[in-house]
Amino acid sequence: MPSTEPPSVPPANVLPKVAAVRAADGERLRSVHLPGMTLTVRSRPSAREGLPPALYVHGLGGSSQNWSALMPLLDGVVHSEALDLPGFGDSPPPDDGDYSITGHARAVVRYLDAAGRGPVHLFANSLGGAVATRVAAARPDLVRTLSLVSPALPEIRVQRSAVPTGLLALPGVVPLFNRLTREWTAEQRVRGVTALCYGDPGRVTPDGFRNAVEEMERRLRLPYFWDAMARSTRGLVNAYTVGGQHGLWRQAERVLAPTLLVYGGRDQLVGYRMAQRAARAFRDSRLLTLPDAGHVAMMEYPQTVATAFRELLADTRGTVDTAGAADGSEAVDSGNPAGGERTDGAVDGEPANQITGG
Repeated sequence: MPSTEPPSVPPANVLPKVAAVRAADGERLRSVHLPGMTLTVRSRPSAREGLPPALYVHGLGGSSQNWSALMPLLDGVVHSEALDLPGFGDSPPPDDGDYSITGHARAVVRYLDAAGRGPVHLFANSLGGAVATRVAAARPDLVRTLSLVSPALPEIRVQRSAVPTGLLALPGVVPLFNRLTREWTAEQRVRGVTALCYGDPGRVTPDGFRNAVEEMERRLRLPYFWDAMARSTRGLVNAYTVGGQHGLWRQAERVLAPTLLVYGGRDQLVGYRMAQRAARAFRDSRLLTLPDAGHVAMMEYPQTVATAFRELLADTRGTVDTAGAADGSEAVDSGNPAGGERTDGAVDGEPANQITGG
């Protein structure tokens, strides 16, 4: 079943009511209406006028909340916004049901074009790393620097611990998984996610764990969440099999922006061994390896990641931003900006979900 098939989701007016999305101190949520989609954007007030913009893109099963530990550490450096990709966080599914890497990249491009924020310092994790790589290759005019935490780029030998996640792409696996795990509590599910994504699950604070359990309970009430998970996984697997100029590694080679690569030695989803290949592929790259980190280093070691980004800025200060599309790059149609913004954090009555994801 291709990722572009219309999702089988009830109309918005029959979706269950779910608790409000959690926002950290100083954060603001708003919804942005774009052609074919509505995106929720999490932002922090700018520490001063004139700071360059930054945009953060989460991974599979994650949300903009995955960046709440890192964003305040960069308050004096950039003006931070993090978006929920379509079907994740507080963003409803896209109208066309397209959860491919290109579909998610189109959402990022449409937002940046509509907001007029480019070029931005673009941060991304896991699946978001594949999305951001495609954006940076196709629209270099929108990306000032690129910071990728455990980017999901194709691996020939996938880690055994990553196989169960990849199996979500197969038709029928999600219903089977839900049947096998229907007795699992939200707490059990959160422990499983943190064990998979963190190098040391003990770094999750008691408050953080309780918040994650609440978010998991909300997520399990959303009729479209598993559909978004399955189709996004399928979109990622499909992107892994594409060769030629549209292959993700080929697109990484075309990225012009100075790039920070962050890899965790205990990452169970993206191989630590891929760090050196990535450093060779991105033409202007810096590599940060954290032996004790897992898949979400920006959540486990936010201070270290923030320091590495500040060093990237110091190294590249004065670099001229490159405008114009890269030759031969895949087009990512932005569409035409439409509608306006709502500032009450709601998305047309749609429910929301937050979960620490990969």
